Amino acid sequence: MSDFYTSLCAQARALTQDEPDLVANLSNISALLNLCLPDLNWVGFYLRRSPEILVLGPFQGKPACLRIPLGQGVCGTAAASGQVQRVANVHEFAGHIACDAASNAEIVLPIFAQGQVMAVLDIDSPSLNRFSAEDEAGLSELVKLLENLDWSQASCSQLGAPSL
Repeated sequence: MSDFYTSLCAQARALTQDEPDLVANLSNISALLNLCLPDLNWVGFYLRRSPEILVLGPFQGKPACLRIPLGQGVCGTAAASGQVQRVANVHEFAGHIACDAASNAEIVLPIFAQGQVMAVLDIDSPSLNRFSAEDEAGLSELVKLLENLDWSQASCSQLGAPSL
């Protein structure tokens, strides 16, 4: 992992280590990423609120789509597949959901807890091909830290419950 991502993960660990509240932690992580990663126009989280829906969580950027069905768009695809989606040109991604027309590249990383995808980290850029394999590797290490947060307090921890 690059020195940049090693430092970023250390900062994220320091921000979250003594804070038990999930929303507070995700809010600070989205702010940290927005501050430290260049050339972004949106960064945040979508939380899995039912077996079929992601709901907007803490973020930095313009107002965004509120709900995304699993399997739809880049975020829904990442949540349904459990696989990182690194998209060089979102306009070539079948079914892309355009919350901000200025977004041209996107990376979405699923966050696992309790054996299932509980959320996704979504990062958009106005530049084509913004996210590299190094970004994917570094952000994947950051997501491992996030997976250790207390996801039991989120209503998404009861995926058998009806949608909110």
